[in-house]
Amino acid sequence: MMNNKQLADTFTLIADLLEIKGEIIYKTIAYRKAAESLVGLSREASEYWKEKKLLEIPGVGKAIGEKIDELLSTGKLEFLEKLKKEVHPDLAAWMKVPSLGPKKIAMINKTLNITTLAELEKAAKDGKLRNMPGMGAKSETSILEGLASVGRRTGRISVGRAYPLANEIIATLKKVKGVVDAQPAGSLRRMRSTIGDLDILVAAKDSAAVMDAFVKLPRVSRVLGKGETKSSIEFSDGIRAQVWVHPPEKFGTALQYATGSKDHNVQLRQLALDKGLSLSEHSFAKTNGKGEIFCATEEEVYKTLGLQWIPPELREGRDEIQLAKANKLPKLIEVKDIKANLHMHSTYSDGTLSMMDMAKAAIKRGLKVIVFSDHSVSLAVANGLSFEDHKKQAAEIKKIQKQLGDEILILHASEVEIKADGSLDYPDDFLASLDLVVASLHSSLRQPREKVTQRLLNAVNNPHVDIIGHPTGREIPDREGADLDMELILQAAAKSGVAVEINASPYRLDLDDMHARRAKELGVLLSINTDAHSEADYDMLNYGVAIARRAGILKDDVINTWPTKKLVDWLKKRG
Repeated sequence: MMNNKQLADTFTLIADLLEIKGEIIYKTIAYRKAAESLVGLSREASEYWKEKKLLEIPGVGKAIGEKIDELLSTGKLEFLEKLKKEVHPDLAAWMKVPSLGPKKIAMINKTLNITTLAELEKAAKDGKLRNMPGMGAKSETSILEGLASVGRRTGRISVGRAYPLANEIIATLKKVKGVVDAQPAGSLRRMRSTIGDLDILVAAKDSAAVMDAFVKLPRVSRVLGKGETKSSIEFSDGIRAQVWVHPPEKFGTALQYATGSKDHNVQLRQLALDKGLSLSEHSFAKTNGKGEIFCATEEEVYKTLGLQWIPPELREGRDEIQLAKANKLPKLIEVKDIKANLHMHSTYSDGTLSMMDMAKAAIKRGLKVIVFSDHSVSLAVANGLSFEDHKKQAAEIKKIQKQLGDEILILHASEVEIKADGSLDYPDDFLASLDLVVASLHSSLRQPREKVTQRLLNAVNNPHVDIIGHPTGREIPDREGADLDMELILQAAAKSGVAVEINASPYRLDLDDMHARRAKELGVLLSINTDAHSEADYDMLNYGVAIARRAGILKDDVINTWPTKKLVDWLKKRG
């Protein structure tokens, strides 16, 4: 019987083939949303099916539900088989090439009668694409670069998939009798953007019960190994996880070691040697052979080395150990510091909830300011707003504000498209009438470095733009960002005073931590936003805050933490 990943892959394939066929975008969106929902389910769709509750799965309506029923009943889908006869299924792989959209894919396929990525690469190298409508030598180069980027992709998954699964595993293991603690380790605990396998550490005297619970977790498709101290499993969606069990008195050294990074640990081991100690995952051993020091907590590990405890997000072997030695580690920003969400969407464009529902959800989460920044007119795929739509939205915001009173401040904005020619989607006089303007790249990301950088610089230097949204336009793990000269852009942002966004969606996380660190060095203001399209999206905030923490960002560096009056005054000054 098909598992969630197989079902999700089927609906993604349908969406890709429909786009290549030229079907209207709204039909493909339903399949993509269903695929995303299936991947994120906490139990198998087949269980809902057996209970006749398929329609309780988010994003699954009557039509999708019937298709899931057919797939689970027969292992096949007649609709997909017919679609494959119209559009060759191998063409779906072309959708992962950054330089190619569905229209170009269909044109190349029809003109050259090729279907594989290898044939596409050969055609580009042989100069067979440049004379097609809308193509040229630069297009061929972009396609070859896109194919190369596809080849560079690894099997790593977004932190947005890894983090909830790890928490689910940990919650189960903490219920096992005798378990003192359980924590994620590795790159997940350091909150990197992408994760390989999941590493979980457990503190317990007896490992047998822990291992039994671990290998019996829901949706486990294979047990790769089961032992006294370590077990490994693979879930039905292909994600692998390992659990290690350590005695509680040694848990601190084990957790520190397993968290990493390698460079951080190398520096710690050298510090230990300088103190006559040898640090391992088990203990500090005295180099003179006269005993060991056990650490039940990480705080004890760092204290033994004469250091402040270092937050996991900072442990990349940069300057964190020197700062900890001097007792100068920064007080990093926390989720609770965020009081405003300055980039979000409603049903006016491609959001799933009304503005009132989004506002009420924000109040529940303690937010003081929200900004409806629905897409601008040229982004038709996201139902971009016309001037008349904006007029209606502004009037509705006033009504909602009157109903909700002082509970929350609601601002009228737009996520304005930075078009391929470098201009903004709306004229300056209209931008000036909005409470806030977010300017973003969504299209033509494969333009040459100089051209795409200039497009962003135009937005940075526009006095009506307040925030640059998800600057590179990347989507993790499928789309690399634009090839931007980020140093030039950040320097310009420091000069103009525009804020640059850390987009908290785990499928963007853009700026990344390295560029956010450089932004802080240059004095650039930052804005951490969820880019929420639904109530659940508010809960992505922790991913954006984690990127900021990895960059050493403080509360005051981020405009979302400011008191409402300070934020409003800043916006007024920007015009």
